[in-house]
Amino acid sequence: MTSGTGVGAGLCDGRVVVVTGAGRGLGRAHALAFAAEGARVVVNDLGVGLDGSPGADTPGVGIPARQVVEEIRAAGGEAVAHAGDIATTEGAASLVETALDAFGRLDTLVNNAGFLRDRMLVNLDEDDWDAVMRVHLKGHFLPLKHAAAHWRAQAKAGLVPVARVVNTSSGAGLSGSVGQGNYSAAKAGIIGLTLVAAAEMGRYGVQVNAIAPAARTRMTEAAFAQAMAAPDSGFDAMAPENVSPLVVWLGSAASAGVTGRVFETEGGRITVMDGWRPGPGVDKGARWSPAEAGDTARELLARAQAPTAVHGTQ
Repeated sequence: MTSGTGVGAGLCDGRVVVVTGAGRGLGRAHALAFAAEGARVVVNDLGVGLDGSPGADTPGVGIPARQVVEEIRAAGGEAVAHAGDIATTEGAASLVETALDAFGRLDTLVNNAGFLRDRMLVNLDEDDWDAVMRVHLKGHFLPLKHAAAHWRAQAKAGLVPVARVVNTSSGAGLSGSVGQGNYSAAKAGIIGLTLVAAAEMGRYGVQVNAIAPAARTRMTEAAFAQAMAAPDSGFDAMAPENVSPLVVWLGSAASAGVTGRVFETEGGRITVMDGWRPGPGVDKGARWSPAEAGDTARELLARAQAPTAVHGTQ
């Protein structure tokens, strides 16, 4: 790993990067990849189970974050742990404060934390809806809000930052996913939040993008064990480390001019998503009757591209 001193500089040499949910899976891979490119990293992880609750697979509050910090330091990098709940105002504010206290600056925020509580809609409890919305959508909003406030203050003081935010959506947010109404809605909301933040914060030197990754994590292994299994040999397409290079680039100064975009990334593939764009349309210039509107809708659908198939957790 580079030292952050400019000697043997990496793509993110000298930058300070915060990664939420970085104790395991994609977040851990991102934290290690940023450190390998010279970044100093704040590793956030609350240390909860797959459904957001303490359980058999949770070694203790903050322990996964500390373990990743130890990995980074053992490889010659710089990192500190943060075990606060980023879906609270206090936790999100302390996340930014940790970066400033430890390293004196903040350059990049990677919002990655999340968990699953999958149910078909008719069986989905209100608490499970609220919990998933809280960790994914609110857990993106609050760190973004506090980081953006810091960067705006810098810009107004004449120190325009080269700031980056990388949000984590999902194929479920782009196309829906059976049994994941709460997760899909939250991930779709993250895309909307990304677009608004990119438009609002550009004047302050902040670029905001999102990824929709597919990789092997605790969430995907539980739902798609066979598809996510590592191969005996050859390229491991589902390794979370495959996603991190794009995240590191988006979080670096090298991504100048790229903002408000969504990228799907899986294995060796990167795709720029076009989002909602107008398809076939017609303007009558007057009010339709219900029957006319229905006939017209069917004619337009016959000319439109078929929607992407609904799929599972990403």
